[in-house]
Amino acid sequence: MKLLSAGGPVRLGAGVAVAVVTGLLAVGLATPASADEDLPQTDQLWVNEPYEQTLPLAVDGGQAESRELGVGIYHDNDNFTVTDGRLTVDASGLTGIAEVTWPDNCTPSGASAVCDIPVVPTIGADYEDQVSLTVRAADGAVAGAQGRITYGATATGGPDGTLTAPNGSFDTTLTVGAGPDLAIDPIAGVGAGRPGDERTIPLKITNNGNRSANGFSVRLYASYGLTDLTRYDACTYTTTDGEEYAPLNDVVCAFDDVLAPGDSFVLPEPLTVRLAPHALHERLDIDVEPGDGVQDLDSQDNYTVLQIGAENTADFSVSGDTVSGAAGQTVTAELTFKNNGPAWFGNLGSGDPVAAVRLIVPEGTKVTGVPDGCTPRTLTGGYYPQQTGAPRYDCELNYWVMENTQHTFAFSVRVDTVVPGATGAVSIHPMFGEFGAHPFDFDPDVTNNTAVLAVN
Repeated sequence: MKLLSAGGPVRLGAGVAVAVVTGLLAVGLATPASADEDLPQTDQLWVNEPYEQTLPLAVDGGQAESRELGVGIYHDNDNFTVTDGRLTVDASGLTGIAEVTWPDNCTPSGASAVCDIPVVPTIGADYEDQVSLTVRAADGAVAGAQGRITYGATATGGPDGTLTAPNGSFDTTLTVGAGPDLAIDPIAGVGAGRPGDERTIPLKITNNGNRSANGFSVRLYASYGLTDLTRYDACTYTTTDGEEYAPLNDVVCAFDDVLAPGDSFVLPEPLTVRLAPHALHERLDIDVEPGDGVQDLDSQDNYTVLQIGAENTADFSVSGDTVSGAAGQTVTAELTFKNNGPAWFGNLGSGDPVAAVRLIVPEGTKVTGVPDGCTPRTLTGGYYPQQTGAPRYDCELNYWVMENTQHTFAFSVRVDTVVPGATGAVSIHPMFGEFGAHPFDFDPDVTNNTAVLAVN
C-alpha cells in the first residue's frame, strides 16, 4: 500500500476522476466483509513522499528560490499503537544539484539525516506529514540536472514489535528548471450568502519563476449554482448540460500579457459570481497555465478551489408503492426519490452518491428483479451473496441531483405467501458525502424521508 501524495483537490471539470471514484465505491460495496477477528493481525510501515519537484534556478545572479518537501510515515492497522518512528533521509544524490535545510526534528550527518517521529499515525483524514525539508537549486547547477532523495523508516510497534518500511521503495526526484512559475495568490474565504447575492473573487496571478511567461490561460469551472460570471473579451463561456456529469459553467480565457519574474496580473475588472435561486454548496475552480505549451516550474500552486455556500434548502422525499397479487404472481413495485428543491445538491469534491434509497422487503415476498444501482444487503447492512432474494436493498443515486430531480427504482417482487397488510420500509439515507450527516442538514422536512411498500 502506498499513499499517493495529493497534488490538490479533485478538479470540478475532471468528470473521469469522479466516475472512477464512484465506480470504486460501488465495487467496494459489493465486496464481502470479513470479521476482524478472523484476519491475521498484520501491520506495515510506509513512507509518504513527494514523487518529484522542480527547483528553479536563481534569477539574475540572486539566490535560488526554495521549495518545501513534506515527508511523513504512517502504518496500516489502527489496532496497534506505533511509536518511536525514525525516518532516514539520504540526500547524497543531490550533490552539486540541490541543497537541503534540515528541520529541527532531524539530526543530520553529512548528506543524510535521521528524523524523529514520536507517534506514527495511521492514514486518514487527519494525517499530516511530520517532516518538512527545505530544498533549493545549488549554486552552479544547470537547468535539466536531476538528483534523487531516498527514504527509509523504522518504528516500534505492530505484531512483532518492530516495523520497517519496504527498503528501496521511496524516493523523490528533483529537477533543476528554468521557466515561469505562475501561482494563484491566496484568496480569502468567500463567505456564504443568500440566493441572489453577488460575490467578488479577488483573483491575482504572480510569476514566481525565473523566466517570463509570454501569455497564459485562465480556466474557471463554476458549479451549477453560480451564475452571471463577469464577461471578459479574452474568454469563452460554455454551460454543460448535466447529462453525464454535474452541470457547470466552463470559462476559458487566453491573455497575451507578458509576466516577467516577480510580476503580477489582475483581471481587467473584478471577477464576480451570483448565487442562483437553486444554489446550495457551490464551488469555483480556478486553473492557470503558461501559454505556448511552456511547462510551469511548480504546477501545485496553479490551481485553487473556493467553496461558496448559499443559505438555502433542498427537500428530499421518498414515496413507496401499493401492490397486490396472488401467491406465485410477480408484480412491479416502484420506489421514487424526489428533490422538491428549491436547491440542487452535489457531492462535487468526493463524487459520492447524494443518497441511498433503502427497501426492507415485505414479509411473504421475494425480489426477483433488481434495478440498476441497487445492492443486496442483509437486514443489518452486511454482504448478501445473491442479487435476488435479499431482505434489504440499498439503491444509490447519482453524485448530484437537480432542484427537481425525480428518480424511480422499479423492483420485480414475487408474492410467495399472501400476507394481508404486509409492508416493507422505504427510506432515504446519506452516503459518504462531504456536507451532511443524518438527517440531511439542508433538508427542511425529514418526515417525508420515509414511506412504505404495501402488499395486498
